[in-house]
Amino acid sequence: MSHIRLDIRDHIAVITLDSPPVNAVSAPFMEEMIRAIDTLNDLDEVRVGVITGAGKVFCAGADIKSRATATFEPGERWAHSRRAREMSYSMIECKKPLIAAINGPALGAGLGIAASCDILLCSDNAVIGLPEVDVGLMGGGKHTMRICGHSLTRRMMMTGYRVPGAELYRRGIVEACVPREELMPLAMAMASEIASKSPIATRMAKHAASTIEHMTLRDGYRFEQNLTAELSGTNDSREAMRAFAEKRAPVFTGT
Repeated sequence: MSHIRLDIRDHIAVITLDSPPVNAVSAPFMEEMIRAIDTLNDLDEVRVGVITGAGKVFCAGADIKSRATATFEPGERWAHSRRAREMSYSMIECKKPLIAAINGPALGAGLGIAASCDILLCSDNAVIGLPEVDVGLMGGGKHTMRICGHSLTRRMMMTGYRVPGAELYRRGIVEACVPREELMPLAMAMASEIASKSPIATRMAKHAASTIEHMTLRDGYRFEQNLTAELSGTNDSREAMRAFAEKRAPVFTGT
């Protein structure tokens, strides 16, 4: 049974979480997700990815029902935790920009998937939350800290509070909160805008943003300057400058 759908068109890869009824995260789900993201890295025709959920839920998090009755062999819990970490790392380290189109609840591990994307959009029926405190688990706090503030993160971790889409937008956690039927058109329009840029430049921009996030100002700025020097030697950089001077749209080749 497939849990992840991958569709590619016009330089955009749409990854759909499709594990009915609520796109819960299981071991096969994580393996397929990692494989889908790794595939994006190796496809030159893909310049950006959009991640969304099938149905009315983005991702409800860990498959609690199966875990409640599961018996783990020695070593299996460690392997499961490692898969969960690697799923997030695969997204954060993906060479291509990723847009989360959060079309409903994104809870626990589902919040982690959304937070591992570069740009977050949501529908007005979306919520994010950390229900772990109510189901005897722990995790997701560090992902939440990447996109939420000190007090809100702790409120979510300690009470299970679910933040609605309108509040996510008000707090600046997502770039937009729109009616559900407008979410994917908005995500695809943003993806198309990114896909129109030099793929080298967008890859470097993501690499820079992910790397400088935990650097000092001096080290981060120096890192960006080094990438600028590297980018300036590409054909795409020269084409961008020529197009700007000639007042025309650039034609990028990815070289």
